[in-house]
Amino acid sequence: MDLVDLRDPDLTWLARTERVHRLLRPQLPPDYAAKMTRVYAGGGRMVVAAEGETVVGLAVWRSAENTFAGTYMYIDDLVTDDTRRSIGVGRAVLRRCEDIARELGCAEIVLDSGTQRVEAHRFYVRERYGVRAFNVSKRLWE
Repeated sequence: MDLVDLRDPDLTWLARTERVHRLLRPQLPPDYAAKMTRVYAGGGRMVVAAEGETVVGLAVWRSAENTFAGTYMYIDDLVTDDTRRSIGVGRAVLRRCEDIARELGCAEIVLDSGTQRVEAHRFYVRERYGVRAFNVSKRLWE
């Protein structure tokens, strides 16, 4: 398995990542490449786990600075292909994100995980991520 850092919206790689990304985010719009190009324009980046040309996992991330954490990495999405779970793909992608965060001088990594994703929560606990806050939100449109 290779880990690929995508710092630019490479259309070839985006075409390869779409299927796995939609496992977590089925609501992504039909024009996935356009959406991800906008995400990249807003500071998003991606780490991809691949076996040859087949994507088996990915993380979408960005770095930012705020008053609470200082400089940090926020992971928008972390997903592994359903057929490749529990063999180290997620751990490898997360470790690569941690390495990038250190390279960028980030003090911590932050991510949100939906309350229904119980298996994901077990994974994060095993990886020594803790719950430090509640994320609250309000939809402004329906």
